[in-house]
This record gives sequence, C-alpha cells and structure tokens, in this order.
Amino acid sequence: MVEWCLPQDVDLEGVEFKSMASGSHRIQSDFIYFRKGLCFGLACFANMPVESELERGARMKSVGILSPSYTLLYRYMHFLENQVRHQLEMPGHYSHLEAFYDDKKGVLSAGKGNLTSQQPVHWLPSIHRYMYPEMKITHPAGCMSQFIKFFGEQILILWKFALLRKRILIFSPPPVGVVCYRVYCCCCLANVSLPGIGGTVPESKPFFYVNVADIEMLETEMSYVACTTEKIFEEKRDLYDVYVDNQNVKTHREHLQPLLKINSADKEKYRRLNDQRQMLLYSQEVDEDCSSCEEDLFILFFMEQNNRIFQTLMEVSASQDKTLTADHARGMGLDPQGDRSFLMDLLEVYGIDVMLVIDNPCCT
Repeated sequence: MVEWCLPQDVDLEGVEFKSMASGSHRIQSDFIYFRKGLCFGLACFANMPVESELERGARMKSVGILSPSYTLLYRYMHFLENQVRHQLEMPGHYSHLEAFYDDKKGVLSAGKGNLTSQQPVHWLPSIHRYMYPEMKITHPAGCMSQFIKFFGEQILILWKFALLRKRILIFSPPPVGVVCYRVYCCCCLANVSLPGIGGTVPESKPFFYVNVADIEMLETEMSYVACTTEKIFEEKRDLYDVYVDNQNVKTHREHLQPLLKINSADKEKYRRLNDQRQMLLYSQEVDEDCSSCEEDLFILFFMEQNNRIFQTLMEVSASQDKTLTADHARGMGLDPQGDRSFLMDLLEVYGIDVMLVIDNPCCT
C-alpha cells in the first residue's frame, strides 16, 4: 500500500504495483522505471529481514518519484537508494522526502493529478544533437555497451521491429532495473532526424515496466516498448507483436517471421558498429579523448543508418518512375533479398509511394 505521498491528493491508484515489480520479494534490492498516466516514475526497492510475525520476517519498501519526463530521473537514483534504506531502518520518518519534494515540485496540478504545463518527453521520432547531454544523464555509462553484448547481432532484429513501430515486450524475472535500460536502448534504435518522417505513424512509447494491471491500457496501444516480470503476458498474444524472453527474440505474426533471420547486411552493420566502438575506446585510451562516449556513438550509428534509408526512399518516391531497385537497397545498407520483407513493411507503415522491383528467387 502507499504509506505517504506529496502532494497528498495526487492520483496514485495502482502505483504500488508499478514501483515494486512482481517477484521482487525474492531479491534484496532493485530499481524500476514505469509510467503512471502522463508521468514517468523511478522507484528504488529494498528488502530487509526483520524479526516480526506481522511483517512475516521481511520488511519491503519502495521509494519513488513521478515526473513528466524520464530523461533526468536517473539523477535522483542515489537519493532514492538512500531513502529506501532509511525507510527500512526508520519507518515513518519522511522529513527528507518532504524537503526533496519542496525543492523539486513543479508541474503536477492540485487536486486532479493531471499535468498543467509540460507534456512528457516520450521517445521522440527526431532526436537532435543538443539533446545528447540530457540523454546521457538518463542512464549510467555502459548501458548501451551491455545492451550490445547481451543481444549481439540480434540488435539488428530489434532495430527493424523498432523502426516498424511494433509492440515490443521484453520479459525477464527480477531484478528488472537493467531490463528497463533495455527498453530505453530499444527506443534509441529508431531515431530519425529527417524532417517530415514518421508524422503519420503511431508514436512508439517507452512504457518501461508493465504488469497485469496495465493490460487494458496496452490493448489500446498501437506501438510501444515495455518490459515485464510476469510470464502470463506471453499467453496474451493480442497485446504484443514481438516477445523477447532473455536473448530469444520471437514473433507470432507470420508476416514478421522473415525479419527474425540475420542476413549478410545485418552482419556487416554489426561489424561496423563494433569497429567504431573499438576505435572510440582506442581514442579514449590513447588520446584521452573524452569529448564523445559510447552512448553518442550508438545513437548516431542507428540514426545515420535510418536517415540514409529514409533519404533514399524519399528521393525514389519523388522520382518519375518511383522504382526502388536492388542497387537502392544495397545503397541503404540493406540486403536486397534478405530485407525484402522489411522494406515492404517499411513502405506500408510510413506510407511511402514507391514500387519495389527486387527479384524474389524461388526456394529449392
């Protein structure tokens, strides 16, 4: 249950199920990103054994904050970690939390818990260079590196699904904090900075942690990236297009099955990404160049790839014959055969008027 909050009249119905992931009682500590209405939340959880029959031998607390944007929540992670430990050892003492709220309060309206001024920063289809310093604060150094190491070449599969604005659900048992980072990294795969791209497609939203209480909401979403600790979601296939179980990326949608195969162009992109990472690490070590980081490299790599694809597609759609050939596909860094299905879906999702002329060889 919610023991204490400020402002006292804000709508927090169900937030206790978001700020403490299902199955958390089995672990000592965790953190979790989530959505509550138009707000994003970050909560830190901790579990401490106690000699109390009323608490059944364990005291579990979660301390969190809500904000209209998730981009700066990580700044307060250390404060929340300290406060949840404080609440375990001295339950009911909220003076530090009150002082924090008085210092940071801002955009929640009185009474209804609705936002009055600033709209939340969702995953923006266009992310610009001036935003990078803010985005870097969002998650700790190494977030992207861990994402690449965990999924390997399969990040190219996730990239295609993210660019197609599919509903991506990531399952993992607790702890869920690192899985919330994977949601963020997935979102970063589909950034496009060209004007006029993506205006007609559904916005893909980072929902971070979701549970069964979110089912009704997810039923109305056309595109999202989220994570869960509840295995029952796997059976609810109408809620997602892509299901990620540990490192196993799968889809029950028949027309998306071809996208699960790694092709030669995917392998080449993965090789180039790793080469650029190694060059960056070398320059940081030898030249002591700290002006760029791996997060920048990761975001820019996929943004430039996406820009190249859409720039080519828009040029072809503006041409007289509107014909997209195998040479165009190769020029976009795609496999003319292996990415044929992906290209067809891309043209349909983004409503680009182009005729795809790539031979589809018969299988023997």
